[in-house]
Amino acid sequence: MKNKGTILTRLAFMLLMILILIPAASALNFPRVRVEESKRNFSSPPIEKVIAHMQKTIKDPELAWMFGNCYPNTLDRTVTFSIKDGKPSTFVITGDIYAMWLRDCSAQVWPYMPYMKQDPDLQQLIAGVIHRQAASVLIDPYANAFNFGKEGGEFMSDNTNMRSELHERKWEVDGLCYVIRLGFHYWKLTGDRACFDNEWFDAMKVIVKPFKEQQRKTGHGPYSFMRRTENASDTQFGKGYGNPIRPTGMICSAFRPSDDATTFGFLVPSNAFAVVSLRQLAEMSLTLKQDPAFASECNSLADEVDAAIHKYAVVNHPNYGKIFAFEVDGYGNYLMMDDSNVPSLLSLPYLGYVAQDNEIYRNTRQFALSEDNPYFYKGKAAEGIGGPHVGQDMIWPMAIIMRAMTTNDTREIESCLRMLKYTHAGTGFMHETFNKDNPAVFTRSWFAWANTLFGELLIKIEKEHPELLDKIY
Repeated sequence: MKNKGTILTRLAFMLLMILILIPAASALNFPRVRVEESKRNFSSPPIEKVIAHMQKTIKDPELAWMFGNCYPNTLDRTVTFSIKDGKPSTFVITGDIYAMWLRDCSAQVWPYMPYMKQDPDLQQLIAGVIHRQAASVLIDPYANAFNFGKEGGEFMSDNTNMRSELHERKWEVDGLCYVIRLGFHYWKLTGDRACFDNEWFDAMKVIVKPFKEQQRKTGHGPYSFMRRTENASDTQFGKGYGNPIRPTGMICSAFRPSDDATTFGFLVPSNAFAVVSLRQLAEMSLTLKQDPAFASECNSLADEVDAAIHKYAVVNHPNYGKIFAFEVDGYGNYLMMDDSNVPSLLSLPYLGYVAQDNEIYRNTRQFALSEDNPYFYKGKAAEGIGGPHVGQDMIWPMAIIMRAMTTNDTREIESCLRMLKYTHAGTGFMHETFNKDNPAVFTRSWFAWANTLFGELLIKIEKEHPELLDKIY
Protein backbone atom coordinates (compact mmCIF):
# COMPACT_ATOMS: atom_id res chain seq x y z
CA MET A 1 0.00 0.00 0.00
CA LYS A 2 2.89 2.31 0.78
CA ASN A 3 4.41 1.71 -2.67
CA LYS A 4 1.04 2.17 -4.34
CA GLY A 5 0.52 5.47 -2.50
CA THR A 6 3.95 6.65 -3.53
CA ILE A 7 3.21 5.82 -7.15
CA LEU A 8 -0.14 7.63 -6.98
CA THR A 9 1.53 10.65 -5.39
CA ARG A 10 4.13 10.73 -8.15
CA LEU A 11 1.44 10.38 -10.82
CA ALA A 12 -0.53 13.23 -9.26
CA PHE A 13 2.61 15.36 -9.17
CA MET A 14 3.36 14.57 -12.82
CA LEU A 15 -0.20 15.42 -13.81
CA LEU A 16 0.02 18.71 -11.94
CA MET A 17 3.28 19.57 -13.71
CA ILE A 18 1.74 18.75 -17.08
CA LEU A 19 -1.20 21.02 -16.35
CA ILE A 20 1.15 23.81 -15.27
CA LEU A 21 3.26 23.43 -18.39
CA ILE A 22 0.38 23.15 -20.88
CA PRO A 23 0.39 26.88 -21.78
CA ALA A 24 4.15 26.91 -22.35
CA ALA A 25 4.01 23.66 -24.31
CA SER A 26 1.09 24.94 -26.39
CA ALA A 27 2.99 28.13 -27.20
CA LEU A 28 5.68 25.98 -28.76
CA ASN A 29 3.14 24.67 -31.28
CA PHE A 30 2.93 28.06 -32.96
CA PRO A 31 5.32 28.74 -35.85
CA ARG A 32 8.63 30.45 -35.09
CA VAL A 33 8.26 33.88 -36.66
CA ARG A 34 10.69 35.87 -34.54
CA VAL A 35 13.96 36.38 -36.41
CA GLU A 36 16.60 33.89 -35.33
CA GLU A 37 19.08 35.04 -32.72
CA SER A 38 22.11 35.23 -35.03
CA LYS A 39 20.29 37.68 -37.31
CA ARG A 40 19.00 40.08 -34.65
CA ASN A 41 20.23 43.67 -34.82
CA PHE A 42 20.43 44.02 -31.04
CA SER A 43 19.90 41.74 -28.07
CA SER A 44 19.38 42.76 -24.45
CA PRO A 45 19.56 40.19 -21.62
CA PRO A 46 17.01 42.05 -19.42
CA ILE A 47 14.56 42.22 -22.32
CA GLU A 48 14.99 38.49 -22.91
CA LYS A 49 14.26 37.92 -19.20
CA VAL A 50 11.10 40.01 -19.53
CA ILE A 51 10.02 37.92 -22.50
CA ALA A 52 10.65 34.65 -20.63
CA HIS A 53 8.83 35.94 -17.54
CA MET A 54 5.83 37.22 -19.49
CA GLN A 55 5.51 34.06 -21.55
CA LYS A 56 5.31 32.06 -18.32
CA THR A 57 2.86 34.56 -16.81
CA ILE A 58 0.48 34.87 -19.77
CA LYS A 59 -1.68 31.74 -19.60
CA ASP A 60 -3.19 32.22 -23.04
CA PRO A 61 -0.63 30.44 -25.27
CA GLU A 62 -1.43 32.49 -28.35
CA LEU A 63 -1.09 35.82 -26.53
CA ALA A 64 2.16 34.57 -24.98
CA TRP A 65 3.47 33.67 -28.43
CA MET A 66 2.41 37.05 -29.81
CA PHE A 67 4.16 38.87 -26.97
CA GLY A 68 7.40 37.01 -27.69
CA ASN A 69 7.21 38.10 -31.32
CA CYS A 70 6.01 41.66 -30.93
CA TYR A 71 7.75 43.07 -27.88
CA PRO A 72 11.37 42.64 -29.08
CA ASN A 73 10.59 43.48 -32.72
CA THR A 74 12.18 46.95 -32.65
CA LEU A 75 15.43 45.63 -31.17
CA ASP A 76 15.46 42.52 -33.33
CA ARG A 77 15.11 44.20 -36.70
CA THR A 78 14.89 48.00 -36.81
CA VAL A 79 17.90 49.48 -34.97
CA THR A 80 21.34 50.28 -36.37
CA PHE A 81 23.86 51.46 -33.79
CA SER A 82 27.09 53.34 -34.45
CA ILE A 83 29.40 55.92 -32.94
CA LYS A 84 29.26 59.23 -34.77
CA ASP A 85 31.44 62.21 -33.86
CA GLY A 86 32.29 60.46 -30.60
CA LYS A 87 28.63 59.98 -29.60
CA PRO A 88 26.28 57.01 -29.80
CA SER A 89 23.96 57.27 -32.80
CA THR A 90 21.02 54.93 -33.40
CA PHE A 91 19.03 54.85 -36.62
CA VAL A 92 15.58 53.28 -36.19
CA ILE A 93 13.42 52.31 -39.15
CA THR A 94 9.64 51.92 -38.83
CA GLY A 95 9.59 48.40 -40.24
CA ASP A 96 8.84 47.93 -43.91
CA ILE A 97 9.75 51.57 -44.69
CA TYR A 98 13.48 52.26 -44.53
CA ALA A 99 13.35 55.67 -42.86
CA MET A 100 13.41 57.09 -39.33
CA TRP A 101 10.33 59.00 -38.19
CA LEU A 102 10.89 61.20 -35.13
CA ARG A 103 7.57 59.99 -33.74
CA ASP A 104 7.85 56.29 -34.48
CA CYS A 105 11.43 55.81 -33.34
CA SER A 106 10.64 57.40 -29.97
CA ALA A 107 7.57 55.23 -29.48
CA GLN A 108 9.38 52.08 -30.66
CA VAL A 109 12.10 52.21 -27.98
CA TRP A 110 9.77 53.55 -25.26
CA PRO A 111 8.76 50.15 -23.77
CA TYR A 112 12.41 49.19 -23.19
CA MET A 113 13.32 52.27 -21.17
CA PRO A 114 12.48 50.88 -17.70
CA TYR A 115 15.23 48.27 -18.21
CA MET A 116 18.07 50.62 -19.17
CA LYS A 117 19.73 50.55 -15.77
CA GLN A 118 19.99 46.76 -16.00
CA ASP A 119 21.72 46.92 -19.38
CA PRO A 120 24.32 49.64 -20.16
CA ASP A 121 24.28 48.65 -23.84
CA LEU A 122 20.52 49.16 -24.01
CA GLN A 123 20.91 52.54 -22.33
CA GLN A 124 23.57 53.51 -24.86
CA LEU A 125 21.33 52.36 -27.71
CA ILE A 126 18.53 54.65 -26.52
CA ALA A 127 21.01 57.47 -25.87
CA GLY A 128 21.95 56.99 -29.52
CA VAL A 129 18.33 57.63 -30.54
CA ILE A 130 18.36 60.86 -28.51
CA HIS A 131 21.58 62.06 -30.16
CA ARG A 132 20.36 61.09 -33.62
CA GLN A 133 17.10 62.94 -33.09
CA ALA A 134 18.88 66.11 -32.01
CA ALA A 135 21.11 65.97 -35.08
CA SER A 136 18.05 65.42 -37.28
CA VAL A 137 16.14 68.35 -35.78
CA LEU A 138 19.14 70.60 -36.46
CA ILE A 139 19.02 69.53 -40.12
CA ASP A 140 15.35 70.55 -40.42
CA PRO A 141 12.77 70.84 -37.61
CA TYR A 142 9.93 70.84 -40.18
CA ALA A 143 10.78 67.34 -41.43
CA ASN A 144 8.99 64.30 -40.02
CA ALA A 145 11.20 61.50 -41.38
CA PHE A 146 14.90 61.16 -42.15
CA ASN A 147 17.17 59.00 -44.28
CA PHE A 148 20.18 57.10 -42.98
CA GLY A 149 22.45 59.44 -44.93
CA LYS A 150 22.07 61.81 -47.85
CA GLU A 151 20.59 59.29 -50.26
CA GLY A 152 17.43 61.26 -51.03
CA GLY A 153 14.32 59.27 -51.91
CA GLU A 154 10.93 59.07 -53.55
CA PHE A 155 9.69 62.43 -52.23
CA MET A 156 12.50 64.67 -53.43
CA SER A 157 10.12 66.23 -55.96
CA ASP A 158 7.74 67.51 -53.23
CA ASN A 159 7.14 71.24 -53.46
CA THR A 160 8.78 72.16 -50.17
CA ASN A 161 12.33 72.79 -49.04
CA MET A 162 13.55 69.20 -49.47
CA ARG A 163 17.09 68.08 -48.67
CA SER A 164 18.85 64.81 -49.43
CA GLU A 165 18.91 63.89 -45.71
CA LEU A 166 15.10 63.97 -45.55
CA HIS A 167 12.82 61.06 -46.35
CA GLU A 168 9.75 63.28 -46.05
CA ARG A 169 9.06 66.87 -45.00
CA LYS A 170 5.56 66.85 -43.57
CA TRP A 171 5.28 69.30 -40.69
CA GLU A 172 3.82 67.43 -37.71
CA VAL A 173 3.84 69.02 -34.26
CA ASP A 174 3.80 65.64 -32.54
CA GLY A 175 7.13 64.51 -34.01
CA LEU A 176 9.01 67.20 -32.09
CA CYS A 177 6.98 66.47 -28.96
CA TYR A 178 8.13 62.85 -29.10
CA VAL A 179 11.76 64.02 -29.18
CA ILE A 180 11.25 65.91 -25.92
CA ARG A 181 9.26 63.07 -24.35
CA LEU A 182 12.00 60.54 -25.02
CA GLY A 183 14.75 62.78 -23.64
CA PHE A 184 12.77 63.74 -20.55
CA HIS A 185 11.96 60.19 -19.51
CA TYR A 186 15.46 58.95 -20.32
CA TRP A 187 16.78 61.57 -17.89
CA LYS A 188 14.20 60.71 -15.23
CA LEU A 189 14.84 56.97 -15.45
CA THR A 190 18.64 57.03 -15.61
CA GLY A 191 19.77 60.34 -14.12
CA ASP A 192 22.29 60.43 -16.98
CA ARG A 193 23.02 63.97 -18.19
CA ALA A 194 25.56 63.11 -20.88
CA CYS A 195 22.98 63.13 -23.69
CA PHE A 196 21.91 66.65 -22.92
CA ASP A 197 24.86 68.55 -24.26
CA ASN A 198 24.97 71.87 -26.09
CA GLU A 199 23.87 70.23 -29.37
CA TRP A 200 20.77 68.75 -27.71
CA PHE A 201 19.75 72.06 -26.16
CA ASP A 202 20.44 73.84 -29.45
CA ALA A 203 18.00 71.37 -31.03
CA MET A 204 15.44 72.14 -28.32
CA LYS A 205 15.59 75.85 -29.14
CA VAL A 206 15.18 74.95 -32.79
CA ILE A 207 12.06 72.99 -31.80
CA VAL A 208 10.46 75.90 -29.97
CA LYS A 209 11.09 78.24 -32.91
CA PRO A 210 8.69 76.48 -35.36
CA PHE A 211 6.19 75.99 -32.55
CA LYS A 212 6.04 79.78 -32.29
CA GLU A 213 6.20 80.37 -36.04
CA GLN A 214 3.26 78.02 -36.53
CA GLN A 215 1.09 79.89 -34.09
CA ARG A 216 0.81 82.09 -37.19
CA LYS A 217 0.22 85.32 -35.37
CA THR A 218 1.93 87.31 -38.15
CA GLY A 219 1.51 85.38 -41.38
CA HIS A 220 1.96 81.81 -42.58
CA GLY A 221 5.54 81.34 -41.42
CA PRO A 222 8.26 79.77 -43.58
CA TYR A 223 6.74 76.31 -44.14
CA SER A 224 4.54 75.12 -47.00
CA PHE A 225 4.02 71.73 -48.62
CA MET A 226 2.49 70.42 -51.85
CA ARG A 227 2.81 67.06 -53.59
CA ARG A 228 1.65 65.78 -56.94
CA THR A 229 -0.61 62.92 -55.89
CA GLU A 230 -3.97 61.25 -56.44
CA ASN A 231 -4.42 61.07 -52.66
CA ALA A 232 -5.92 64.30 -51.35
CA SER A 233 -4.67 63.72 -47.79
CA ASP A 234 -1.07 63.53 -49.03
CA THR A 235 -0.84 67.23 -49.86
CA GLN A 236 -2.02 70.49 -48.33
CA PHE A 237 -4.66 73.00 -49.34
CA GLY A 238 -4.16 76.72 -49.90
CA LYS A 239 -1.01 76.51 -52.05
CA GLY A 240 0.67 74.43 -49.37
CA TYR A 241 -0.25 76.53 -46.33
CA GLY A 242 -3.51 74.80 -45.45
CA ASN A 243 -7.00 76.14 -44.97
CA PRO A 244 -7.28 79.61 -43.39
CA ILE A 245 -6.93 79.87 -39.63
CA ARG A 246 -7.46 82.70 -37.16
CA PRO A 247 -4.68 82.86 -34.52
CA THR A 248 -5.75 81.37 -31.19
CA GLY A 249 -2.47 80.65 -29.40
CA MET A 250 -2.46 77.03 -30.59
CA ILE A 251 0.15 75.68 -33.01
CA CYS A 252 -0.74 74.82 -36.62
CA SER A 253 0.15 71.31 -37.73
CA ALA A 254 0.09 70.75 -41.48
CA PHE A 255 -0.16 66.99 -40.98
CA ARG A 256 -1.49 64.52 -38.44
CA PRO A 257 0.52 61.69 -36.84
CA SER A 258 -0.99 59.50 -39.56
CA ASP A 259 0.93 61.67 -42.08
CA ASP A 260 -2.47 62.81 -43.44
CA ALA A 261 -3.08 66.50 -44.07
CA THR A 262 -5.10 68.36 -41.46
CA THR A 263 -8.43 69.87 -42.48
CA PHE A 264 -8.32 72.66 -39.90
CA GLY A 265 -4.79 73.64 -38.88
CA PHE A 266 -5.09 73.44 -35.11
CA LEU A 267 -4.83 69.70 -34.47
CA VAL A 268 -6.01 69.40 -30.86
CA PRO A 269 -4.32 66.12 -29.74
CA SER A 270 -0.96 67.37 -31.02
CA ASN A 271 -1.40 70.70 -29.25
CA ALA A 272 -2.25 68.89 -26.02
CA PHE A 273 0.92 66.83 -26.46
CA ALA A 274 2.87 70.06 -26.99
CA VAL A 275 1.62 71.41 -23.65
CA VAL A 276 2.99 68.37 -21.83
CA SER A 277 6.26 68.37 -23.77
CA LEU A 278 6.97 72.07 -23.32
CA ARG A 279 6.54 71.77 -19.57
CA GLN A 280 8.93 68.82 -19.54
CA LEU A 281 11.43 70.82 -21.58
CA ALA A 282 11.13 73.73 -19.16
CA GLU A 283 12.02 71.45 -16.25
CA MET A 284 15.03 70.07 -18.11
CA SER A 285 16.23 73.53 -19.12
CA LEU A 286 16.07 74.77 -15.56
CA THR A 287 17.68 71.70 -13.96
CA LEU A 288 20.19 70.55 -16.56
CA LYS A 289 21.08 73.78 -18.35
CA GLN A 290 20.38 76.39 -15.65
CA ASP A 291 18.58 78.43 -18.28
CA PRO A 292 15.62 80.09 -16.52
CA ALA A 293 14.89 82.35 -19.51
CA PHE A 294 14.34 79.42 -21.89
CA ALA A 295 12.43 77.50 -19.21
CA SER A 296 10.13 80.49 -18.78
CA GLU A 297 9.65 80.73 -22.55
CA CYS A 298 8.63 77.05 -22.69
CA ASN A 299 6.24 77.33 -19.75
CA SER A 300 4.64 80.49 -21.13
CA LEU A 301 4.07 78.85 -24.50
CA ALA A 302 2.61 75.75 -22.80
CA ASP A 303 0.22 77.91 -20.77
CA GLU A 304 -0.83 79.82 -23.88
CA VAL A 305 -1.53 76.66 -25.89
CA ASP A 306 -3.37 75.04 -22.97
CA ALA A 307 -5.60 78.07 -22.47
CA ALA A 308 -6.36 78.16 -26.21
CA ILE A 309 -7.36 74.47 -26.23
CA HIS A 310 -9.88 75.06 -23.46
CA LYS A 311 -11.18 78.25 -25.06
CA TYR A 312 -11.45 77.17 -28.69
CA ALA A 313 -11.37 73.35 -28.80
CA VAL A 314 -13.90 72.32 -26.14
CA VAL A 315 -17.27 72.06 -27.86
CA ASN A 316 -20.77 70.98 -26.88
CA HIS A 317 -21.76 67.72 -28.54
CA PRO A 318 -25.54 67.05 -28.61
CA ASN A 319 -25.07 63.49 -27.30
CA TYR A 320 -21.98 63.70 -25.08
CA GLY A 321 -21.83 67.22 -23.69
CA LYS A 322 -18.48 69.03 -23.54
CA ILE A 323 -15.81 67.19 -25.52
CA PHE A 324 -12.48 68.01 -27.17
CA ALA A 325 -12.76 68.61 -30.91
CA PHE A 326 -10.19 66.90 -33.13
CA GLU A 327 -9.31 70.02 -35.15
CA VAL A 328 -10.38 73.67 -35.07
CA ASP A 329 -9.56 76.77 -37.12
CA GLY A 330 -10.19 79.68 -34.75
CA TYR A 331 -13.18 80.83 -36.81
CA GLY A 332 -15.60 78.60 -34.93
CA ASN A 333 -15.30 75.63 -37.29
CA TYR A 334 -14.35 72.28 -35.81
CA LEU A 335 -13.93 68.66 -36.87
CA MET A 336 -15.68 66.00 -34.79
CA MET A 337 -13.74 62.74 -35.14
CA ASP A 338 -10.85 60.83 -33.68
CA ASP A 339 -8.02 59.13 -35.53
CA SER A 340 -6.10 56.01 -34.62
CA ASN A 341 -2.52 57.25 -34.39
CA VAL A 342 -0.97 58.67 -31.21
CA PRO A 343 -1.48 61.48 -30.31
CA SER A 344 -5.21 61.05 -30.60
CA LEU A 345 -8.04 62.26 -28.41
CA LEU A 346 -8.26 58.74 -26.98
CA SER A 347 -4.58 58.83 -25.98
CA LEU A 348 -4.62 62.10 -23.98
CA PRO A 349 -4.20 60.40 -20.55
CA TYR A 350 -1.48 58.12 -21.93
CA LEU A 351 0.48 61.22 -22.98
CA GLY A 352 -0.10 62.91 -19.64
CA TYR A 353 -2.37 65.76 -20.70
CA VAL A 354 -5.43 64.81 -18.63
CA ALA A 355 -6.37 62.20 -16.06
CA GLN A 356 -8.59 59.32 -17.16
CA ASP A 357 -11.36 60.60 -14.90
CA ASN A 358 -11.32 64.13 -16.35
CA GLU A 359 -14.93 64.90 -17.25
CA ILE A 360 -14.22 66.36 -20.69
CA TYR A 361 -11.95 63.42 -21.50
CA ARG A 362 -14.57 60.89 -20.33
CA ASN A 363 -17.13 62.49 -22.63
CA THR A 364 -14.61 62.65 -25.47
CA ARG A 365 -13.69 59.00 -25.00
CA GLN A 366 -17.32 57.97 -25.11
CA PHE A 367 -17.70 59.88 -28.37
CA ALA A 368 -14.50 58.50 -29.92
CA LEU A 369 -15.55 54.91 -29.20
CA SER A 370 -19.01 55.33 -30.68
CA GLU A 371 -20.43 55.37 -34.18
CA ASP A 372 -20.85 59.14 -33.81
CA ASN A 373 -17.12 59.15 -34.56
CA PRO A 374 -17.10 58.71 -38.36
CA TYR A 375 -13.93 56.61 -38.14
CA PHE A 376 -15.17 54.13 -35.54
CA TYR A 377 -16.05 50.80 -37.14
CA LYS A 378 -17.91 47.74 -35.87
CA GLY A 379 -17.61 44.50 -37.78
CA LYS A 380 -17.70 40.73 -37.51
CA ALA A 381 -14.07 40.54 -36.36
CA ALA A 382 -13.71 43.57 -34.10
CA GLU A 383 -14.61 47.14 -33.34
CA GLY A 384 -12.26 50.07 -33.16
CA ILE A 385 -11.01 53.36 -34.51
CA GLY A 386 -9.56 53.70 -37.99
CA GLY A 387 -8.95 56.85 -39.98
CA PRO A 388 -8.74 58.33 -43.46
CA HIS A 389 -5.12 57.21 -43.98
CA VAL A 390 -6.10 53.71 -45.15
CA GLY A 391 -9.83 54.21 -45.59
CA GLN A 392 -13.23 52.92 -44.65
CA ASP A 393 -13.77 49.80 -42.53
CA MET A 394 -10.09 49.41 -41.64
CA ILE A 395 -9.39 49.26 -37.88
CA TRP A 396 -5.97 50.04 -36.41
CA PRO A 397 -4.68 47.59 -33.76
CA MET A 398 -2.85 50.58 -32.30
CA ALA A 399 -6.20 52.16 -31.45
CA ILE A 400 -7.45 48.95 -29.80
CA ILE A 401 -4.23 48.84 -27.75
CA MET A 402 -4.64 52.49 -26.76
CA ARG A 403 -8.24 51.83 -25.75
CA ALA A 404 -6.98 49.19 -23.31
CA MET A 405 -4.17 51.48 -22.12
CA THR A 406 -6.59 54.25 -21.13
CA THR A 407 -9.12 52.38 -19.01
CA ASN A 408 -9.27 50.57 -15.69
CA ASP A 409 -12.38 48.66 -16.72
CA THR A 410 -11.18 45.06 -16.77
CA ARG A 411 -14.04 43.94 -19.00
CA GLU A 412 -13.03 46.51 -21.59
CA ILE A 413 -9.38 45.44 -21.38
CA GLU A 414 -10.42 41.79 -21.79
CA SER A 415 -12.43 42.71 -24.87
CA CYS A 416 -9.42 44.49 -26.37
CA LEU A 417 -7.13 41.52 -25.70
CA ARG A 418 -9.63 39.21 -27.34
CA MET A 419 -9.85 41.41 -30.44
CA LEU A 420 -6.07 41.67 -30.71
CA LYS A 421 -5.70 37.92 -30.36
CA TYR A 422 -8.17 37.11 -33.12
CA THR A 423 -7.15 39.74 -35.69
CA HIS A 424 -3.42 39.21 -36.27
CA ALA A 425 -4.33 36.89 -39.16
CA GLY A 426 -2.08 34.09 -37.92
CA THR A 427 1.09 36.15 -38.36
CA GLY A 428 1.91 36.65 -34.67
CA PHE A 429 2.40 40.39 -35.24
CA MET A 430 0.34 43.56 -35.13
CA HIS A 431 -0.46 45.28 -38.41
CA GLU A 432 -1.17 48.85 -39.41
CA THR A 433 -4.85 48.08 -40.10
CA PHE A 434 -7.18 45.16 -40.72
CA ASN A 435 -10.64 44.91 -42.20
CA LYS A 436 -13.39 44.99 -39.58
CA ASP A 437 -14.99 41.85 -41.04
CA ASN A 438 -11.92 39.99 -42.32
CA PRO A 439 -8.57 40.33 -40.49
CA ALA A 440 -6.83 38.49 -43.34
CA VAL A 441 -7.19 41.77 -45.25
CA PHE A 442 -4.59 43.98 -43.63
CA THR A 443 -1.99 46.65 -44.40
CA ARG A 444 1.71 46.65 -43.46
CA SER A 445 2.87 43.23 -42.38
CA TRP A 446 5.77 44.87 -40.52
CA PHE A 447 4.86 47.88 -38.40
CA ALA A 448 7.26 47.91 -35.47
CA TRP A 449 5.57 50.66 -33.44
CA ALA A 450 2.33 48.67 -33.15
CA ASN A 451 4.31 45.57 -32.21
CA THR A 452 6.20 47.15 -29.32
CA LEU A 453 3.07 49.01 -28.17
CA PHE A 454 1.32 45.63 -27.88
CA GLY A 455 4.18 44.45 -25.67
CA GLU A 456 3.91 47.60 -23.58
CA LEU A 457 0.20 46.93 -23.04
CA LEU A 458 0.73 43.39 -21.73
CA ILE A 459 3.47 44.53 -19.34
CA LYS A 460 1.13 47.24 -18.06
CA ILE A 461 -1.65 44.68 -17.56
CA GLU A 462 0.69 42.39 -15.62
CA LYS A 463 1.47 45.26 -13.23
CA GLU A 464 -2.05 46.64 -12.84
CA HIS A 465 -4.44 43.74 -13.54
CA PRO A 466 -2.39 40.52 -13.36
CA GLU A 467 -5.51 38.41 -12.99
CA LEU A 468 -6.36 39.17 -16.64
CA LEU A 469 -3.30 37.23 -17.79
CA ASP A 470 -4.56 34.08 -16.01
CA LYS A 471 -7.31 33.66 -18.60
CA ILE A 472 -7.57 31.96 -21.97
CA TYR A 473 -9.26 34.36 -24.41
